[in-house]
Amino acid sequence: MDRKQYIIQGIKYLAFSLVLLVTSTYILTFAFLNKETLPLYLLLPLGTIGVGATIFMMFRGLKTISKAFFDR
Repeated sequence: MDRKQYIIQGIKYLAFSLVLLVTSTYILTFAFLNKETLPLYLLLPLGTIGVGATIFMMFRGLKTISKAFFDR
């Protein structure tokens, strides 16, 4: 892959992580608003996994973009 493709791939990872950031935050907020009902136990693990995936995708996107700029 050339540098341009690495940058495009990194931007795709960052864009996907932005979508994950918004949705996982919304899911966690919804889960904590309904503390005494069933959605807490269903949505809390989903939101937590979403936050972990967000962090992973952000680091992967930044790593891919930095590879395009600094790799020889």
